[in-house]
Amino acid sequence: MEDAQEIELTVGADDAGARLDKWLAENAGKLSRTRVQALIEAGNVLGPDGVADSISRKVRAGDTYVVTVPPPAPAKPKPEDIPLEVLYEDDDLIVINKPAGLVVHPAPGHATGTLVNALLHHCRGSLSGIGGVTRPGIVHRLDKDTSGVMVCAKSDVAHRGLVEQFQVHSIDRAYMAVVWGVPHPRQGRIEGNIGRDPRNRKRMATVASGGKRAVTDYRVIRPIGADAALMDCHLFTGRTHQIRVQMSGMGHPLVGDPLYHTRGSLRKDRELVIQGREGPYNHQALHAYRLGFEHPVSHAKLNFEIELSSEINELIDSLELI
Repeated sequence: MEDAQEIELTVGADDAGARLDKWLAENAGKLSRTRVQALIEAGNVLGPDGVADSISRKVRAGDTYVVTVPPPAPAKPKPEDIPLEVLYEDDDLIVINKPAGLVVHPAPGHATGTLVNALLHHCRGSLSGIGGVTRPGIVHRLDKDTSGVMVCAKSDVAHRGLVEQFQVHSIDRAYMAVVWGVPHPRQGRIEGNIGRDPRNRKRMATVASGGKRAVTDYRVIRPIGADAALMDCHLFTGRTHQIRVQMSGMGHPLVGDPLYHTRGSLRKDRELVIQGREGPYNHQALHAYRLGFEHPVSHAKLNFEIELSSEINELIDSLELI
């Protein structure tokens, strides 16, 4: 796999006051302005004060920026015979129960073994390509270690219709999560803007300015053992890592979350032993249990609801003993 490329540039006096995206595009070699904007929005540009996540910020003379250009993903993923749990399928779309550990689409470090590879094999040529060469049929995604319901498009008309529903937030999306502690109050709404964490570009964070609006209704289903709870989280928006960021911000990070843990939850994660397993529970306990939307072709209302994964049930059983 080709390594990522880093480009370091310093703003000259004549360029002071220029837009960041325009200045980088003019000085970073062969990168187009569109490509530069995508790199900025992905958190791949570091400035003098941390991650530079605004394409329109004005650069200052003497400031140094470092652009990290990821290696190109494979031009075209290959079909792979990876088992899928299909909940529903017709000529236009497919709904699956994604297991934890399955990456949705090829990316640096995950060129094969993804959901896209599995779909290409299962759908045999009927997968919508409107999502791009490396993401055919993908209209939304779950994190690698989040399990649950996903819908993928098999036709271009379905792809366009589903993307539009996600954009206007008309999709019914609900998750179950296992968190450390018991939130108080036991139900409520979390609102705020989520953007790239200026201190760590791999993380998202609730930000005072910028970012995108994120709204989640939550309720405690029940406490688990002495120091955990099973949560129901209903998303009104679909921001990256939304539930993980918001629950951690409340002081109740998801059990096993490697990215949004607190010092106390990290210690608990390392001490937690799941019966029949070796080592600590090492990924977020998050499960997309409900997905509802309008079929983009037939316009029928489709609703899917699935039970917790056996893995999370095993986790809950172990937490009951603490």
